[in-house]
Amino acid sequence: MKTSNRLTLYIFLAMFAGALIGYIVYTNSSSDFIKSFSDNTKLLTTIFLRLVQMIIAPLVFSTLVVGIAKLGDLKTVGRVGGKALLWFISASLASLLLGMLLVNLSKPGAGLNLTSVNVSGVKDIAGNTREFTLQHFVEHVFPISVINAMAENQILQIVVFSIFFGVATAALGDYGKIVVKALDAVSHVILKMVDYVMKFAPFGVFGAIAAVIATNGLSIFSFYLKYFTFFLLGIALLWIVLIMVGYIVLRKRLPGLLKYIVQPLVIAFSTTSSEAVFPRLTEQLEEFGCQDKIVAFVLPLGYSFNLDGSMMYMTFASIAIAQAYGIQLDLGTQLTMLFVLMLTSKGMAGVPRASLVVVLATCGMFKIPPEGVALILPIDHFCDMFRSMTNVLGNALATSVVSKWEKALE
Repeated sequence: MKTSNRLTLYIFLAMFAGALIGYIVYTNSSSDFIKSFSDNTKLLTTIFLRLVQMIIAPLVFSTLVVGIAKLGDLKTVGRVGGKALLWFISASLASLLLGMLLVNLSKPGAGLNLTSVNVSGVKDIAGNTREFTLQHFVEHVFPISVINAMAENQILQIVVFSIFFGVATAALGDYGKIVVKALDAVSHVILKMVDYVMKFAPFGVFGAIAAVIATNGLSIFSFYLKYFTFFLLGIALLWIVLIMVGYIVLRKRLPGLLKYIVQPLVIAFSTTSSEAVFPRLTEQLEEFGCQDKIVAFVLPLGYSFNLDGSMMYMTFASIAIAQAYGIQLDLGTQLTMLFVLMLTSKGMAGVPRASLVVVLATCGMFKIPPEGVALILPIDHFCDMFRSMTNVLGNALATSVVSKWEKALE
């Protein structure tokens, strides 16, 4: 059995074992033991995610600079970047509109009783929000210090610095080749580290699943059945749209791509973090046949601009909360909300519980009681599983499609 297939099998086994042990603890233990078990087991996930996060900044910087330098002149960079942004914007709009359409048809928030909702969990999220202004948006995009951006894993800020650095390196000619060669070696070292870190993935998956099942039990899957069911329907429709468009471009190569990204999809689903699979996804896309320079340029951009699952969820959740409070939003207001979400969502990948942070801020802007976010907290972990997995699919397709457009798909 190939090493990658063996690791995928171990991850599935870890998911099953985590669910089984978590349920045994949930049904046979005191509340104090459950809390202690959950807190301690989640440390496995914390270790795995931290190991991944420690290599994201150097990987994004080194691969993106090398990718831009190898692309050559600014004209080539602009052409590839333009094609990538065309896909990102189109996919983002489709995701946001799908979420808006589905929530208006299903009305999951209608008739809900919010008087019994526990709002204590919202306080932690509220601490991460601030009112959306153009100034805050610009500050979030452009780094005041690349060291600080790397320390906080602010992917969008790292991307901005790397683009400037890469273009400047390419412009230096022979002098720049020394830097490119050094960073190319660094990127290969980091990718080798990825292999070592991924061996810990089953433990991280086990910890995540066991902790949440031990705390909430299997019955958590039935909470807010209508909301969760229609959200899953939206995710399924989004997958159909993305795969259909991907097939139009990739044709017979599409099944092969899906086979290569099974492992990253499973890890993102289990850990609720699309960021956790960034290094592995880089490797898998290169193995699939995408040229390294395209992967190095498009994939980091996708993690800032192309979070399709999260964007569909944000419109769905924001309007559902408004429905729960009996607030009628006309079409113009909803479209304005869609535009705001398109802007505020960019670069949110490094923010904990990022989708909820953006939803909370958006509710405040449109006079929707932000306490309504507490309504969706009990099932947000499970929604996050599916939206994280969808983010990975969207970015894999975007990178592959741009590679095909550039005739750089082997």
